[in-house]
Amino acid sequence: MKKKLSAVGNSYGLVIEKPILELLNIDRDTELEMTTDGDRLIIEPIRSGKKGLRASAEKVMKKHDATFKKLAK
Repeated sequence: MKKKLSAVGNSYGLVIEKPILELLNIDRDTELEMTTDGDRLIIEPIRSGKKGLRASAEKVMKKHDATFKKLAK
């Protein structure tokens, strides 16, 4: 699916269609985390429990990858 950004005041927004929101169980009150890997924009709902813990662990691992590699030696 191709999308273009829409003007929202002095910013830009991305419209996400209702079927996609329903599929991902996202509504207007769902907190979203936005990250990038340098090439892609990654938008994920913040969930409590194991999924939230996994996302946090992955973020820490990615941020401190070099340090963990040095400690492993």
